[in-house]
Amino acid sequence: MKVKTVVLASVFALALFLFAQHHNSPAQATAFKTVVDLTHTVGPATPNYEATPEPVFQARTVGTVEKNGYFLREITLPEHFGTHIDAPAHFVQGLWTVEQIPAERLVAPMVVIDVSKQASSNADYQLSVDDIAGWEKTHGHIPQGAVVMARTGWDSRWQSAQDYRNPDAKGVLHFPGYSVEAARFLVQGRNAIALGIDTLSVDYGPSKDYPVHKYTLSHSLYHLENVADLARVPEFGATVVVAPMKLEGGSGGPVRILALTK
Repeated sequence: MKVKTVVLASVFALALFLFAQHHNSPAQATAFKTVVDLTHTVGPATPNYEATPEPVFQARTVGTVEKNGYFLREITLPEHFGTHIDAPAHFVQGLWTVEQIPAERLVAPMVVIDVSKQASSNADYQLSVDDIAGWEKTHGHIPQGAVVMARTGWDSRWQSAQDYRNPDAKGVLHFPGYSVEAARFLVQGRNAIALGIDTLSVDYGPSKDYPVHKYTLSHSLYHLENVADLARVPEFGATVVVAPMKLEGGSGGPVRILALTK
């Protein structure tokens, strides 16, 4: 009888363990302490790459709760607007459009390289290989398959399209970006899957031929531009979730970016 009691107790304990495992496994997100939204809100005042006399974001109400029983709008906006993704097809014909980017590349380790100090004194600053080396001196090698974010501090200008675009008297834009050498190192030396930045473009403002775009997109990376609030996430250890609109044939599109931190 004692043996039977011990066996029953063991079976009961195993059942409780399996029950706990089964019910905890779907809630893996509880392993993360915070979720940081790295996305700007999109609206008529959102800065656009090109200056236009009228907002390129348009929203027309087509249904109201009072009249129709529901609220509904029809919106129009460019693919590359607000916080958005560049698909490889943006510059290279035949490569992935937005909906073709494999889902497993949209959840990845995230690295934040802070060059805000450099950018504060030089609007045309380009993140360099030396900046990467300085980051790695502190944190170790950038992990393979990471999304690398350049934090320039430029998102502090977001509320003013003029300050964010920062054109000179000739209309040339001035904001920070990546150097081609840094981009090449991140692709060839660290197997990065994406580059992100808190400015209008991964290429710095005065660029006319977009060499960083051409090089990285031709290697099937994607870009995240106009990223928000990178100061709120650690330089290493976060996981990024990139959720673009699954737009058929899209060269880019609006994206929601979430950083999961432990």
